[in-house]
Amino acid sequence: MNNLTQSDELFERARVVVPGGIYGHVSPAAGLPRHFPHFCDRAQGCGFVDVDGNEWIDFMCGFGAILHGYNHPEIEESVALQREKGSVFNQPSPVMVELAERLVSSIDFADWAVFAKNGSDLTTWAIRVARESTGSPLVIKAKGAYHGVDSWCDPGHGGRIPEDRASILEFEWNDLEALSVIMSQNEGDIAALILTPYHHAAFAPSELPDPGFWAEVEKLCQRYGILLVLDDVRCGGRLHGGGSHRYFGFTPDLAVYSKALGNGYAISACVGKESYRKASMEVFLTGSCWNDAVAMTAALKSLELSEREGVAEKVLAKGKELTEGLERVAEKFEKNLKMTGPPSMPYPWIEGDENLFEIQKFCQFCAEEGIYFHPHHNWFLGNAHDSESIEKAIHVAGRAFERMSEEERTS
Repeated sequence: MNNLTQSDELFERARVVVPGGIYGHVSPAAGLPRHFPHFCDRAQGCGFVDVDGNEWIDFMCGFGAILHGYNHPEIEESVALQREKGSVFNQPSPVMVELAERLVSSIDFADWAVFAKNGSDLTTWAIRVARESTGSPLVIKAKGAYHGVDSWCDPGHGGRIPEDRASILEFEWNDLEALSVIMSQNEGDIAALILTPYHHAAFAPSELPDPGFWAEVEKLCQRYGILLVLDDVRCGGRLHGGGSHRYFGFTPDLAVYSKALGNGYAISACVGKESYRKASMEVFLTGSCWNDAVAMTAALKSLELSEREGVAEKVLAKGKELTEGLERVAEKFEKNLKMTGPPSMPYPWIEGDENLFEIQKFCQFCAEEGIYFHPHHNWFLGNAHDSESIEKAIHVAGRAFERMSEEERTS
């Protein structure tokens, strides 16, 4: 088993000065607290080294933020040149215009772009733009969907009041009949429908859209005058270079990107159609560090790399190699593992494992051999993953399933 002594010691220090020690989605409680490191030291390519010197092959990619690999040389070279000039100024730098032009040219429906730091910044802003444009108060989302940490959508309960969700309506993913009923019963009062490209709720298998789902969603939004907002924060860059809507064949009115956009540098973007330019100018959007030229430079180079190297197609292929290999070795040991969702962002699900004990045990055994698979969150493939890292992960997974079978036989 990996030695995590310094990691544990740091966590104890953190608990004194940080509420919970580590919070949010990277809290130890969200993963495997006794088998995952609490703190990382450095990273390169598709792996990282924790503070105890343990080396890991990483299939979380900074929870999706790393698309081209940690510490990518071209991105870091561009960033270093910009850093010599500066990062945050009183006014934006020219790279803001270049980045906006790049997004507008590469995303087929986009006529303008704005920038912030996190996905939450702009999912919330986008629904306000929809309200400004339509004059309507209500917003529809899918049950269990994650759109950020603001009170209208966050997955927790602390500090929330009933009014925070009073204008939010929900339907079950893929239930077009329920969606249609909500729209007809609230005709004239709905500003936006906000959806992810596919349903990736935590602690549950990912659900792809049923055939015809997106076509009908578009029709319903057009019929009732509702803006279709695509939350592409998690998926952007890993399904299609021009946005995940292209992968599934539909067109939103607004779309929000973050995570992989900056390859680890904090940036988010919202793009939209010309029809909503005026409304976007009426909804206040700002932050002291939101015109960060370094992060924008990283995003510009990241987009260049994605287009030049066909990264979305490559990570889908690498994900297919991994997911098919894992399902194959699982079947050998009579484990009904299903890698749900797109292969570039697979979520592992073992049939019958409703309490998640089996997937936790599987990820624990893999962690003991330096493979970072998360038991409760979808994984991420990056372009730095290669056949060697994928083959090693599949091999380690086979040993993990073998150990699980041995434990079951002897228990």
